[in-house]
Amino acid sequence: MNNVYFDNSATTKVDDEVLKAMIPYMQEEYGNASSIYKLGRESKKAIEDAREKIAKAINAEPGEIYFTAGGSESDNTAIRGIASKYKNKGNRIITSKIEHPAVLETCKSLEKEGFEVIYLDVDSDGIVDLEQLKNSINDKTILITIMFANNEIGTIEPIEEIGKIARENNIVFHTDAVQAMGSIDIDVQKMNIDSLSMSAHKFYGPKGIGALYVRKGVAFEKFITGGHQEKNKRAGTENVPAIVGMGKAIEIAKRDLEEHNKKIKELRDYYLSEVQKRIPYIKINGSLTNRLPGNANVSFRYIEGEGLLLNLDLKGICASSGSACTSGSLDPSHVLLAIGLPHEIAHGSLRISIGKYNTKEEVDYLLDNLEEIVQRLRNMSPLYEKVKREEK
Repeated sequence: MNNVYFDNSATTKVDDEVLKAMIPYMQEEYGNASSIYKLGRESKKAIEDAREKIAKAINAEPGEIYFTAGGSESDNTAIRGIASKYKNKGNRIITSKIEHPAVLETCKSLEKEGFEVIYLDVDSDGIVDLEQLKNSINDKTILITIMFANNEIGTIEPIEEIGKIARENNIVFHTDAVQAMGSIDIDVQKMNIDSLSMSAHKFYGPKGIGALYVRKGVAFEKFITGGHQEKNKRAGTENVPAIVGMGKAIEIAKRDLEEHNKKIKELRDYYLSEVQKRIPYIKINGSLTNRLPGNANVSFRYIEGEGLLLNLDLKGICASSGSACTSGSLDPSHVLLAIGLPHEIAHGSLRISIGKYNTKEEVDYLLDNLEEIVQRLRNMSPLYEKVKREEK
């Protein structure tokens, strides 16, 4: 096999239906949505149609949806924008230790500007401590931002309970739902969510387009100044083809949610079952019950994740590691450390994320190569040799 893709948490292939919907807005319907002539009005209508689809997908109103360039911009806009608007009320923000860098780095930046940030602990499955959350709230707390589902270990947080706590204390609640959108049925009304970030390329839409939901009545500062696009909240000519693609992608994701999740979960459970049978000295990371359907994060003791990734790549297999090797850092994932893994185990972690285009044949190909590669890498480890000698 030339290219076997198991990194759908990083990005997904654009769906054929999505691409087909986008193409006209690159060639025929290419008008600027701010123009008043027909070509511009057609682009404006396409944007509003997509806005309605996204709002419907999360049980929001179209006027509560703002288009952005992706998940990181949505997170930045929500956290910075809300903090700025409510700073006269207080300066405390509550988040968790396992958030995406788009949230963590934004919070760290706000600390330098005088905001106080509380970073909640998580248990060994990656679930936030709700009692610590309650105890961290004071009269200066203006924002709670907790991710819907973790991008590395797949754990789904108790979002409805967190939303209830925030609502009872009159605190704005934002969730980074970038990994959850398209995989979980989300209802912002039922879940008491005030603000939500999403990105199209996580659910078979194009890259470079995202959206931010902000409940009507919740104030936030504009992030990009200039023109009056996006209800005067985000200046810049709209990326109409990408917006159309995002609307189509979420429509498909909602339509096929149950069917695709069933298939994806079956493949993931098969993979985890076979890994446990074939390869000793492993640990499955994250919750086994409250978990994204396609996520499987496994630590392989006595090897380095970088070596595992490189060897898989030689076999045409795309996956990701528990170490931030792509950034030039050999530090293990902050998420794996937060759930209590020691450095040496966190270093040997592999995340695969199964998507709707994956097959059982591909999973078997991964398993066969993984078994061989892990054994070969372990045979080069003095620590593994010591363990084997002690077992004899």
